Amino acid sequence: MTTQTAPTERKGGFLANFKFPSAYTILFVLIALVAMLTWIVPAGQYDRAMNEDLGREVPVAGTYHATEGNPQGVIDVLLAPIDGFYDHNSYEAAAIDVSLFILVIGGFLGLVTKTGAIDAGIERVTARLEGREELMIPILMALFATGGTVYGMAEESLPFYTLLVPVMMAARFDPVVAAATVLLGAGIGTLGSTINPFATVIAANAAGIPFTDGIWLRVAMLIVGWIICVMYVMRYAKMVRADQSKSIVFDKYEENKAHFLGSRSGETLEFTGTRKVILTIFAAAFAVMIYGVSVAGWWMAEISAMFLGATIIIGLVARMSEEEFTSSFIDGARDLLGVALIIGIARGIVVVMDRGMITDTILNSAEQLVTGLSSVIFINVMYWLEILLSFLVPSSSGLAVLTMPIMAPLADFAGVGRELVVTAYQSASGIVNLITPTSAVVMGGLAIARVPYVRWLKWVAPLLGILCVLIMIMLSVGAFM
Repeated sequence: MTTQTAPTERKGGFLANFKFPSAYTILFVLIALVAMLTWIVPAGQYDRAMNEDLGREVPVAGTYHATEGNPQGVIDVLLAPIDGFYDHNSYEAAAIDVSLFILVIGGFLGLVTKTGAIDAGIERVTARLEGREELMIPILMALFATGGTVYGMAEESLPFYTLLVPVMMAARFDPVVAAATVLLGAGIGTLGSTINPFATVIAANAAGIPFTDGIWLRVAMLIVGWIICVMYVMRYAKMVRADQSKSIVFDKYEENKAHFLGSRSGETLEFTGTRKVILTIFAAAFAVMIYGVSVAGWWMAEISAMFLGATIIIGLVARMSEEEFTSSFIDGARDLLGVALIIGIARGIVVVMDRGMITDTILNSAEQLVTGLSSVIFINVMYWLEILLSFLVPSSSGLAVLTMPIMAPLADFAGVGRELVVTAYQSASGIVNLITPTSAVVMGGLAIARVPYVRWLKWVAPLLGILCVLIMIMLSVGAFM
């Protein structure tokens, strides 16, 4: 009797050797797919009118009209990642600004790491939290959620990935825990925005209502959503800490350990006075950044300049030579070069869609779909339409300016308060910006933490399902109130 070998052969076949493409390839494929859509989806536009309060042009409901198409070809696809860096979108910073910020942050962190201050600080923290390391998760997620709900913390969160991954790995967690702490923390804050000027305030203004309308429903979403996210991350963190093989990036354990903790030797680093001063300056830089963004109106250029100044000060405190200073800065920037490239490529998807004249056509289809629905069905369909549109327009402020002037008036006919439409918009935008590949924050943050995008999707999918059910229930209750 002959033993069958087919199953064994299949194990060594194509599927066994298949490796999912990198984030760069995924984004290029998405650019090509969107370009193909510009040949299929009819071109069209809304008329625009200046909104003096917003200082921006907004689409006018009922003015959609067909226009001459501009299908995107091979040259446009190749140009999209390049143009993505320079896209002068009035809703958000140009990708080149964010990418330069990333490189400066990389240099800043590279220089601080060279001093040994971060490693010495991590050793001190982990020693004091021995047996209670998981307490870092709810505390940090609360801080990031505060940033999200107050001012829409997004690109400003990117430096924290580099900072937290070695901390979490030293505490016997993995890079996923670090990425989730930042991304889900700030993300749930943005999803449950209360006074976020880049989402709630802009959307409410475009809808013609005070931004405080509906605030208590958003507060409830924020609190309940934060509790759910903390429980989800802590459950995974405890599982990984008990058994490293449970990590979804366990196959990269040695590689990540060498990358993030490679500078550590077996001996304990002395927490000298100089290193204490350096860490004080390090922490102060982030505090100044948060103040500058939330109060002083800073954006990428000002933040980059501030971190460059902090880098010079730290170099002087550490008494580095000119050669050591420049080489450490350049090495740190080099480590985040791939992240800077991803940001421009991701923005290229939006460039192709806008130049192909299909953005307003998709918006008009959404407008037609929700017309005439009952209140509960209306608000839930509105939520899912905003989810779809959020994939195409990852900027929360851009999505608000684009959709609220069209969607908010429809709520009047469905017997739904306009504030509920604002809540549907921001919760949809918030949940999509936890996973969308068109977001510089998602792709950049995961690249810094070295967490493959597809694995992140698989890991976070159950949580997204729970959050979607929660949001739909709260929106439905809001429709009855």
